[in-house]
Amino acid sequence: QVQLVESGGGLVQAGGSTRLSCAASGRTISSYAMGWFRQAPGKERDFVATIRYNGATTDYADSVKGRFTISRDNAKNTVWLQMNSLTPEDTAVYYCAAAKSWSRITTSSLYDYWGQGTQVTVSS
Repeated sequence: QVQLVESGGGLVQAGGSTRLSCAASGRTISSYAMGWFRQAPGKERDFVATIRYNGATTDYADSVKGRFTISRDNAKNTVWLQMNSLTPEDTAVYYCAAAKSWSRITTSSLYDYWGQGTQVTVSS
C-alpha cells in the first residue's frame, strides 16, 4: 500500500555531511511512524532513527545521536535523514521504513513497508 524510495546516497569524505531522502507514494504517511535503518557488509540491519507520525518526537541509536537528524514533512510525503560528522563506520546501505503506528518504533520487525535502500560510503 505504501511504496518508499530512498535517494541521496553516494561517496562522502570522513567528517563530511549528506542528506538522504525517502519519498512515499500510494498512501499518505501522515499516520505512520517512520524510521531509518542501515546494514553494513557482513552485519545485521540496525536501527538508526525513528520519528513519531506527527514529527513531535524522535529516537536515535547511540552511535548516531548528536550527528544524525531525522525529519519529515507529511504534506510532501517525505522523510529525510541528515547525516553530519560522518565516519567510515557509517558506511552501509540505508533503508527507509514505515510503520502503522503513531509512536516511534525502533524494532525492524514492527515496520510494515520498506524502501529498496541507498548506499552511503564514507572514505577515510
